[in-house]
Amino acid sequence: MKLQSPKGMEEYLITTELCNYENDEINKKAQELTEDSNSLKESALSIFTFVRDQVLFGVDLPYTKASDTLKKGFGHCVTKTNLQIALLRAVGIPSRYHQVILHKDILKGIIPSSIHNKLEEKIWYHPWCECYLSRKWVACDLFLDNSLYQAACRKGILTKDKMPTIDWDGDSDLKIIVPWMLEDVGTHSSYDDVCKKVMDDIKMPKFLFKMALKISNRYTNKVRK
Repeated sequence: MKLQSPKGMEEYLITTELCNYENDEINKKAQELTEDSNSLKESALSIFTFVRDQVLFGVDLPYTKASDTLKKGFGHCVTKTNLQIALLRAVGIPSRYHQVILHKDILKGIIPSSIHNKLEEKIWYHPWCECYLSRKWVACDLFLDNSLYQAACRKGILTKDKMPTIDWDGDSDLKIIVPWMLEDVGTHSSYDDVCKKVMDDIKMPKFLFKMALKISNRYTNKVRK
């Protein structure tokens, strides 16, 4: 269900090359997820839960369209947030990317140590989603799926004191990565240029980078189990 969106929010309802919510499959999924919703909040919560848990955490090329992330069924902070925002915009919910710089230890134990050790200390491009509900912007970060979160807590990779919950109520900010946050960069209505810069920063041939992604995701799937 597409409900009436607030006026003056056109910037946060745009379609872009990556946030391609005019794609048929994105629209179909957005309508499916929200067909029983009676409010923007209910729609946002339904989309949040779907992307958090049905699109499993797994690293991917940052410059990936939302429609491709939906097809793949996995993604990391950039691509999952991009899909979340595409689905939100498809049903008329203004949404934006909030970019922060994280310490790489947010990924310690979730990806192989051989890859984690080679990362720069600062991950400069982490975004979470903020959507406009009840006349305010609300953060709703969902990059870890519930199965991975629960497994990581059981195995001591994550602790509940650092990441107490990954659940969102639709009213309060959910910023699950605050303990690892080094700097707040600000908000964007489009993340395409940031993703292009991330791709430009990749120092290895793309085929080797893709191989590293596959190795990392196999490791993450073992952690999840």
